[in-house]
Amino acid sequence: MYKIGVIGGDGTGPEVVAEALKVLHAVEKKFGLSFEFTHLNYGGDRYIKEGKILDDAEMEGLKAFDSVLLGAIGHPDVKPGILEKGILLKVRFGLDQYINVRPVKLYENVETPLKDKTSEDIDYVVLRENTGGIYTGTGGITMKGTAHEVAVQSMVYTRHQVERCLRFAFEYTKKRHLEKSWRGLTQDEIDKGFTGKLTLCGKTNVLTYVFDLWERVYYELAKEYPMVKTDYAHVDATCMWMVKNPEWFDVIVTENMFGDIITDLGAITQGGMGIASGGNVNPEGVSMFEPIGGSAPKYTGKNVINPLASIGSAAMMLENLGETKAAQAIENAIQIVIKKLNSMAAGKMGYSTTEVGDLVVESL
Repeated sequence: MYKIGVIGGDGTGPEVVAEALKVLHAVEKKFGLSFEFTHLNYGGDRYIKEGKILDDAEMEGLKAFDSVLLGAIGHPDVKPGILEKGILLKVRFGLDQYINVRPVKLYENVETPLKDKTSEDIDYVVLRENTGGIYTGTGGITMKGTAHEVAVQSMVYTRHQVERCLRFAFEYTKKRHLEKSWRGLTQDEIDKGFTGKLTLCGKTNVLTYVFDLWERVYYELAKEYPMVKTDYAHVDATCMWMVKNPEWFDVIVTENMFGDIITDLGAITQGGMGIASGGNVNPEGVSMFEPIGGSAPKYTGKNVINPLASIGSAAMMLENLGETKAAQAIENAIQIVIKKLNSMAAGKMGYSTTEVGDLVVESL
């Protein structure tokens, strides 16, 4: 039995999570698995009613689960930053979920704004360092409200944070190609023994201190992984190539803020937020999986939001738990269902939220 903490959260979060749970119940029957779901009331509504976000005891309680499934965090009546810092970042930091895994994959029959690009061109993964950098809030404000006010927020990294992230990335790139075709490599490079390519995304020409550390550790570790081709691109160039030549990428590894930005760019190239899944991973502990779209409050309760990103997150969770056959079955079912939908956009799918969940169950 797997113990799963379920945070529906805000807006359409509970709606999409409900469809993911529907699919997981079907997986139980098909693969002989057993899940114990515990629903956790963490989000904007509780904050408004009780003034509570996520206290230390509740944070500690999350460690009892095998994994956490999240819907969405973000409430229109709560000031931006309160819930995001008090729940999302607190969980990521508290559970040491130091890797964010974001597959960028264009499925067949899904529209992309990139002209002439197909599912063969857009199929890579972004690995984002998830617990350091500028999001830790190191800094402050002095002389607030005066003409001489100063605001500082620093990008801070330790070698430990950088090295464990990059080692995970090299291992991930190596393992990705056990069942995947080579991507982003020329035939000559394949002949030389390369089985994958890991691109370090940074800004060595401006953030000279932070990315001096990242780059040095990257090339030191590369010596241990001769089967992985090394590559580097500035973050602005990465954005350009993600649009112009996404087929060049296999696995991208980057720091926290850059990863946050480029994964949203990747999401729109794969068909939008309705299909984009992600995971906050602690390889040695409790991980949390979620669709990367927001709470979409304008669609709340209308039964029109696309749940496939949430269902895909459930598949990622199963893969992380070692249930690879069940994860692949959900992935296959999603690909079948996509071919039946008119669009990935909310209200334009041709089916309701619950009907899409039913279609995935039937396809299983």
